[in-house]
Amino acid sequence: MSIVLTHTYYLFEDPKEQLIMRPYAPLGLLYISSYLNENEVENHVYDSTFYSKEEQLDFIAKKQPKALAIYTNLMTKINVIKLVKTLNEDPKYGFPKIILGGPDITYNCENYLNTGVDFLIIGEGEQTMLELYTAIINNNDYSEIDGIAYLKDGNLKKTPPRMRMKSLKELPLPNRAAIPVEKYLETWKTHHGQSSMTVSTQRGCPYTCKWCSTAVYGQSYRRRPPDMVAAELLMLKNTYKPDSIWFVDDVFSVSHKWIEKFHEEVIKQGAIIPFECITRAERLNDEILQLLKEAGCFRIWIGAESGSQKIIDAMDRRVDVDVVKTAIQKTNALDIETGTFIMVGYPGEDEQDINETINYLKAANPTHFTITIAYPIKGTSLYNEIEEKIIVQPNWETSTDRDIDFKRTYPKKFYDFAVRRIVNEVNFNKELLKGKNKSILKSLKLKTKSIVAQTGMKLYKTHGN
Repeated sequence: MSIVLTHTYYLFEDPKEQLIMRPYAPLGLLYISSYLNENEVENHVYDSTFYSKEEQLDFIAKKQPKALAIYTNLMTKINVIKLVKTLNEDPKYGFPKIILGGPDITYNCENYLNTGVDFLIIGEGEQTMLELYTAIINNNDYSEIDGIAYLKDGNLKKTPPRMRMKSLKELPLPNRAAIPVEKYLETWKTHHGQSSMTVSTQRGCPYTCKWCSTAVYGQSYRRRPPDMVAAELLMLKNTYKPDSIWFVDDVFSVSHKWIEKFHEEVIKQGAIIPFECITRAERLNDEILQLLKEAGCFRIWIGAESGSQKIIDAMDRRVDVDVVKTAIQKTNALDIETGTFIMVGYPGEDEQDINETINYLKAANPTHFTITIAYPIKGTSLYNEIEEKIIVQPNWETSTDRDIDFKRTYPKKFYDFAVRRIVNEVNFNKELLKGKNKSILKSLKLKTKSIVAQTGMKLYKTHGN
């Protein structure tokens, strides 16, 4: 009797991901694995990142697990559905009970269950997985287990929500020994010159951004004790020797008291590893920036989303765009790299907002920035607001929420060109800031691309589709 924990991210089958080559370990599955280990439940992790679906299926056929738990999200959803159907069609896999968890299932319960899934785990997974698997192997009633969904006589049944762990002290360290960590380190080293690993210190986010999903941990905030996090860093430093750490938390500096204690502990324990993190601008000040730098921080991603206060307010970000700009500038001044996120095509965004975003990025001058076109994730406030304005709703099984389109100020193609304009115009400005001795040809190319993109914006603004 055993359970296999897996996912369906296949790095070498995704051309876009192969261009990026920044894979990270599936921490959620590794936390569940270590929790099951603590409770003496035999489990096997199959990390599909560096392997194929065929190799994954061979592993499942060999293990013949009683249950198979699959993590799913927007990125892996289509592959998850294909895997589920394969397992339900071929007896050589032993017809294990199929369990899904992850952020995408909470508001798509019936859709997932109708693909042949037996159970869904909604919310935090460790305790629910233990109780559900115990019920499965003992043929016990599972209707009293909190935090699951299933079909009964073709009808959706959802049990009461699982109470979240009050203290994250209860969590054992993720079971990294179950995956090929060396492959991650080698991949990073080969493609980027330095290796990177992930660490999680918190669950949930207390903020209210309308586009952000809180499907797993809710609008909450719980934190692992700083001394435990420092001890984990020391273990990683001694065992795997990563060149850097990526803290996966939504708002790393949300608690200044936590940061102060974290700073103290990593120095005391000799656990400093260069790291990068994400936070909000208003949760940074001169003192916190200095503490982060001393604790090893080399890059901070500071959420912006737009350079237009009108759009920031529409998102319910609850921050002043000038506060964000100042935070980026202050971080730069400390020789800490900065990154920021930009979203275009948000409801109500017009050309003036795009121009404000360009001017904002030029003034803030983050080291890195990424841009996405807004898309509505089911269950978010954004989705609820635009649901009646959806103009493209593809087949659920073969698409993701990224493929949904809604009526915007201008056609989506306008925002495709807007992305190109922002990228090229801002990078052109970066070249100018470097001074006269830098590449004139590169600057001219960037400016030309910006002008071409601006022409495309005007074309789609005037003539639509």
